[in-house]
Amino acid sequence: MKKMKRNEGWMEIYQNGDETGFTELYTILHQPLYCFLYRYTQEEQLSVDIVHDTFEILQIKKHTFNPDKGTVKAYLFQIAYRLLINKLNRRKKWRSLLPFLVPQADHSISMDEKMWIQQAIAALPDKQRAIILLVYYEDLPQNEIASILDIPIGTVKSRLHKAMSTLKHDLKEDFHAEG
Repeated sequence: MKKMKRNEGWMEIYQNGDETGFTELYTILHQPLYCFLYRYTQEEQLSVDIVHDTFEILQIKKHTFNPDKGTVKAYLFQIAYRLLINKLNRRKKWRSLLPFLVPQADHSISMDEKMWIQQAIAALPDKQRAIILLVYYEDLPQNEIASILDIPIGTVKSRLHKAMSTLKHDLKEDFHAEG
């Protein structure tokens, strides 16, 4: 009989409905996950957020874990890594579309610039503003936004495109008026 590792034992306990298993898994594995993510990104808050999101996903998908396919630790690292890559890719996309909205280590945004951006976002029509806030500030994928707003994903995409165009136009216009 195969000897069960401690993490897999806690996972089995958790899968059988005992929340103690989840608590123990979190206690044992949150720090190694955080360290990996922090070393990868050098961003404390991003790393903390992804660890949190990883354990949230574990709660939702606890029954999809199969010990024959690998360890719980590998399973959680896989979830965390996928979340990280998705978040970094979305950030890269935002940086190319509206570079001043994405926090950058080498560029700090002044309070005036932040106010200017917030005013431009506040001036968007309600439906476009909701999309921008959910995509950028809440970092939600478009399919989740469609579910939250109870609209088709195509509508999310078209509103996002229109909102981005409006923001680019308005902010460029304001910038040239100031300059």
